[in-house]
Amino acid sequence: MSSVKNFFSQIIVDDERKFLYCFVPKVACSNWKRVIKYMQGSLDNIEKQIKMDHKADLVFLKELSYREIQYRLSNYYKFMFVRNPMERLLSAFRNKFGEDIGNYRKRYGPTIAKRYRQGKNNSGNYDDITFEEFIRLVVDTDDVNRMDPHWRPMHELCQPCAVHYDFIGSFEHLQYDAQYVLEQIRGDSDAYFPKRQMYYDPTTRDKIETELGRIKPEYLQQLIDKYILDFITFGYAPPKKHKYQGNVFYSPSSP
Repeated sequence: MSSVKNFFSQIIVDDERKFLYCFVPKVACSNWKRVIKYMQGSLDNIEKQIKMDHKADLVFLKELSYREIQYRLSNYYKFMFVRNPMERLLSAFRNKFGEDIGNYRKRYGPTIAKRYRQGKNNSGNYDDITFEEFIRLVVDTDDVNRMDPHWRPMHELCQPCAVHYDFIGSFEHLQYDAQYVLEQIRGDSDAYFPKRQMYYDPTTRDKIETELGRIKPEYLQQLIDKYILDFITFGYAPPKKHKYQGNVFYSPSSP
């Protein structure tokens, strides 16, 4: 039941244009919400430099009755966007722990220190949490429904085996796929998909290789196992392991 409730919480409803958007954190969902708010009239400028309120002025599927939910799932245009699972995880780590957006260091730092540092750093200063420590925390979370949505598996968030999506776009082909979706849903709106914000620091291939190269092979394999359904469902190849000076490198691939 909790997975169903989580699923309904992820879907934004537009009754005027008759579409449902299942948003996946760290897969351009802020820009999609910006576009939707613009089409619905609550945002007057797509390019406006504002911090996105992820709930205000949006209607979510969970707010409707069972009958209303079933009708929309059966009759509305449904879409979602996905991203290479490893890139998405690193993006979440860099945003939530590197930049400490949302005070994640304080929220998860004590648990990480207690489990993985063996008392080496319990001072309350958790600004040096590593990607490997984060990965171990993710792997050790038994119930995926208790995971933070920013790193909860994509198939758990949007349930593609239960919902027939009309389109599943990819972060790797974001501009092209977003344009296609907009042609299906925007009607007479002049909405377009905006480019990344100027402050955005992309998760590049070099950054991915560097961080994954610091993870012990056994933890990387556990991580792959944890997200194997995301790799399979959305057509991504798991990272390959290459022994080079004790490191593990990653060769990203597109769906």
